Amino acid sequence: MKIDFQHKQSAHCENGVTSNLLNYYGIKLSEPMVFGIGSGYFFSHMPFYKLNGMPVTSFRVLPGWIFKRVTHRLGIKVERKKFTNPDSSMKELDDLLNKGIPTGMLVGVFQLPYFPKEYRFHFNAHNLTVFGRENGHYLISDPIMEHIETLTYDELVRVRFAHGTYPPKGRMYHITHVPKNIDINSAIITGINKTAKDMLGIPVPMFGIKGIRFLAKRMRTWPEKYGQKMAILNLGQVIRMLEEIGTGGAGFRFIYAAFLQESAERLNKRWLNDVSVEMTATGDAWREFAVMAARCFKNRDNANITYDSLADRLMYIADREEHVFQQLKDISVR
Repeated sequence: MKIDFQHKQSAHCENGVTSNLLNYYGIKLSEPMVFGIGSGYFFSHMPFYKLNGMPVTSFRVLPGWIFKRVTHRLGIKVERKKFTNPDSSMKELDDLLNKGIPTGMLVGVFQLPYFPKEYRFHFNAHNLTVFGRENGHYLISDPIMEHIETLTYDELVRVRFAHGTYPPKGRMYHITHVPKNIDINSAIITGINKTAKDMLGIPVPMFGIKGIRFLAKRMRTWPEKYGQKMAILNLGQVIRMLEEIGTGGAGFRFIYAAFLQESAERLNKRWLNDVSVEMTATGDAWREFAVMAARCFKNRDNANITYDSLADRLMYIADREEHVFQQLKDISVR
């Protein structure tokens, strides 16, 4: 049994699954458009929330929020479930597949057998779509992979019920209703307004532009507060979240720049092209920070790179991102 589902590769898994599921129901949205409408752009540095024993720094919203926001803003109804019993979760999946419904889900990547070994780490918020069964294997559309993959029953259970930080608990989701008329332009405006509000207006210092400055302030104190070894480990965690986990922080900035460029054409707001250029420059600044941080981490010719200079770079990036969202915060359809 195989659903006629088009697999399309993307830079980020949740964007890709959302775009591919919408495409199955006749709604053509690019990956940047999904990311922008879903207000996927964000920043947070949460010292109390740990991944592999280190504070989490994130450059996007929580897993699942992009799909939730995009479908809600387009008037699409969905159903989401999580499970405690693996057999029950697989039975529900089989029932949906038998009805011809492609199903998205969260999995852990560490035990995904088709992932290259260097990409396997304990990350439990990876998205993929299951769209059929053939010869005892489930057919997998994983947007990170170029081609369709397969998993056995046991392999799929193992990744759906992976252990560790933010365990997926068999979470799965599917579309139940698509309205006849969809207002994409209004959804774009709502998405931009929400992102600008979150980046500029959350009063807690760990989130948005304040969060970047909060990380900079803490980074200056790491060597004295934690010692050199722990300071290096903290810096390494930031680099991983920026360059390796998911699409990486700078990658999200480039995707958002593409969203603004596409929106400029669709909304006939040419000034968004200028903001898109600024956003691309912000992505470049994050990449430059990553290079500086990596040289500091590896102690390679870093005489001029200190935790203070890295913090200064973060403050510069915060100023640039603030300028971008100050221009976007009052956007409207008119």
